[in-house]
Amino acid sequence: MTSASAADPKRWWALAVIALAQLMVILDGTIVNIALPSAQRALGMPDADRQWVITAYTLAFGGLLLLGGRIADLVGRKRAFVIGLAGFAVASALGGAAAGPGTLFAARALQGAFAAVLAPSALSLLTTTFTDPKERARAFGVYGALAGGGSGAGLLVGGLLTEYLNWRWCLYVNVPVALAALIGAQVFLRDRSARRGGHLDVPGVVLGSGGLVALVYGFSEAEPRGWTSPWVAAPLMAGVILLAAFVWWQHRAAGPLLPLRIFRDRSRAGAFATMGLATIGMFGVFLFLTYYFQAVLGYPPVRTGLAFMPVSAGIVIGATQIAARLLPRTAPHTLTASGMVLAAAGMVLLSRLTVHAQYVPHVLPGLLLVGLGMGLTFMPVYATATVGVPTQDTGAASAALSTVQQIGASLGTVLLNTIATGATSRYSHAHGPGHGGTALAGAMVHGFSVAYWCSAGVLLLAALVAALTVGRGKPSQAGSKPSA
Repeated sequence: MTSASAADPKRWWALAVIALAQLMVILDGTIVNIALPSAQRALGMPDADRQWVITAYTLAFGGLLLLGGRIADLVGRKRAFVIGLAGFAVASALGGAAAGPGTLFAARALQGAFAAVLAPSALSLLTTTFTDPKERARAFGVYGALAGGGSGAGLLVGGLLTEYLNWRWCLYVNVPVALAALIGAQVFLRDRSARRGGHLDVPGVVLGSGGLVALVYGFSEAEPRGWTSPWVAAPLMAGVILLAAFVWWQHRAAGPLLPLRIFRDRSRAGAFATMGLATIGMFGVFLFLTYYFQAVLGYPPVRTGLAFMPVSAGIVIGATQIAARLLPRTAPHTLTASGMVLAAAGMVLLSRLTVHAQYVPHVLPGLLLVGLGMGLTFMPVYATATVGVPTQDTGAASAALSTVQQIGASLGTVLLNTIATGATSRYSHAHGPGHGGTALAGAMVHGFSVAYWCSAGVLLLAALVAALTVGRGKPSQAGSKPSA
């Protein structure tokens, strides 16, 4: 091979370091979920405040991703990667040692802020390290598998740590992982053509980050407060206004935070749209099945985490063994659209679950289809969205893709949960009080079923978008032309 990546004998070790860091960030989005009841009891946390353990992380992560991506472009990807790792480790240690809710909330916000620096620098390092089409497909297969399957793995790890150690280890576990990645970064990572110097678009930071924080906050408050609450409507309106002003400013700024030229390529823009729709639809799996396994089927935390493993396994197989092998000779839109159709079929199977369903014959097939479909989707989407971006904009493009995922996850969680709870309430009123827990479980499962049908519809829309917009030429050339 004559590619630049082939000239670096450490490139596969570099992939291991990048993958380790990315897995840590993805795991932390869900690892605390199962530990939350234990943390709430230990710290005397009121019910009204417990959501901030999750929201503080997602607010900082989603709101600061664009800033983190631009920092990677300005100071260098490897340096930003190291800063993100070190900060994440310190924030995790602070959260694990928290003596009160306030300290835990602050630590989670710090985790999110440093993750916003770490995630885009990791993806842009991957983009610049692997330039040979076949090697790039394998590398993005691994990355896509981690990005999609890490959330399910986080539920298992959180259950194990909570049940056999205690909730604090869901945070402490990040410290040795981050230290290992820091050592690996110094030994194996190379930062090719990193942009140094320049200036930061301060108005863009204020408008973009402010708009994203307002949107994520509004979405997170919609479920507990309701869509008509001023605490929901005002942030959502403010977010839309700020982001509209952000787009206007990016057209005028000399050194924009998010160069809009990266969206002028139709295939790349289609990949961003597909990713957003995919994450909206996918988060129904983790949200509703967690309740289904524990509240309806009576699974303990560890068994709940294990029950999600087929999703993670399906994503890994779909991304690394199928998509990575097919992408060098198959058009990206074919893989992406096929993956979304498979995932939608899995959602339809899950919509047929009942109160008395059994795991292997009724739940497992749907989980495997969703996992395989997401694996087939994530890998080519990551590759298409980042390949061919001008070198000075790779951090911004990577951050934009991560932002789309984060906003999609927040929006999907809120919208699908609202749909499910509404359907549950209507079912309960229509069928009367019934017989205690059985009636409540039946109403809950009905609500989940309606939400799964909505998820299937969103995923089919993603398939249509991918089929119409994502690259149709040779995969090795997809997105290879720098944006104008």
